[in-house]
Amino acid sequence: MFWDIDGTLLSTARAGIFALEEASEEVLGERVDMSTLTTAGLTDAEIARDLVASRGVQDPGAAGALLAAYERLLPERLGWREGRVLPNVRENLEALAGHDDVVNMLLTGNVAGGAEAKLRHYGLWEHFAATGGAFSVEGSDRPSIARAARALAGATYDAERAYVVGDTPHDISCGKVIGARTVAVATGPSYTLAELEACEPWLALEELPEPAEFTAMLGLGDA
Repeated sequence: MFWDIDGTLLSTARAGIFALEEASEEVLGERVDMSTLTTAGLTDAEIARDLVASRGVQDPGAAGALLAAYERLLPERLGWREGRVLPNVRENLEALAGHDDVVNMLLTGNVAGGAEAKLRHYGLWEHFAATGGAFSVEGSDRPSIARAARALAGATYDAERAYVVGDTPHDISCGKVIGARTVAVATGPSYTLAELEACEPWLALEELPEPAEFTAMLGLGDA
């Protein structure tokens, strides 16, 4: 099970924009107003590259420096907004952890430090601490992150038993890159269920159902 974070597992109520704005001021010398920008589905590395390019900065190390500043600033800024774990996420992660043949991993556009900060803040890190996943790094895009996740799964990877869960068309395309079944949930801020269904995921849901129903959809028996 490969999980996206923002809009799928949790919502930070966009608390990350505070860290991005402060990082832009620190690295680029100008605080960029992120509140009106649409970042759903973009990786952290893509956001950093866009911010650097929008200010005409030529320094090849600027995007990496911005990401490093963001990772450092994010943990404290998460408390500046009232975010939440999304419906039935905690219950499903706990239920899936009871299956010996299920491994929960991350497939996310977050940088590794940002992903851990968010999951720790909302009490979900324990479900991924041992398994980790694939994250945004400087120069990466969604397909390359998906292929990294596929590689992490190793020789036992079976596309018919692999699932990518996310809330944007980008997550659906990620799953298709590695041949996995895609589960789209309309719990993010940017895409409706109809818009996600138009991308032809394996399964589209308004939100994650109760664990018994979800595991049955995935073809898993009792733990």
